[in-house]
Amino acid sequence: MSIGSEDLNGLKIEGSRDFREKVKQALNLIKTTGYYDFFKTYICCIKEIKGFTQLRVSEATIWANMQAIEDPIDAAGRFIQEAYYMKICAEGEEVHEGIIEFKTFEKRIEFLKKLMEISQDEEVKRGCERLIKMWDESLLIY
Repeated sequence: MSIGSEDLNGLKIEGSRDFREKVKQALNLIKTTGYYDFFKTYICCIKEIKGFTQLRVSEATIWANMQAIEDPIDAAGRFIQEAYYMKICAEGEEVHEGIIEFKTFEKRIEFLKKLMEISQDEEVKRGCERLIKMWDESLLIY
């Protein structure tokens, strides 16, 4: 695996060529919805790792494995969720961790609904619909 790095006007992507390409697909979906500036405000880097996908708040970096970005629609939703988490942290909101998770989850669903509404690609629309349904069913746990 050849590791490289790209800088997309201040947003750094570190990882293999395949990883960088998948991340760019997700970022293009974020651009479609108009959320890209919001995303870049709170996230500085997306870095490929072999371990668990996580947000590194202290670095404003999303650590992601290949499985987490395999589906660009799901990856884009995750990226927006993580950026919103960073926004909450940056604004110093003092709320319970469970409430933060719920708020960021709502932002992810909002993003998917907007992408489904705006996209002209039927495959993207179906992917959004599938994910929204899956996440709505998960919401019943809360």
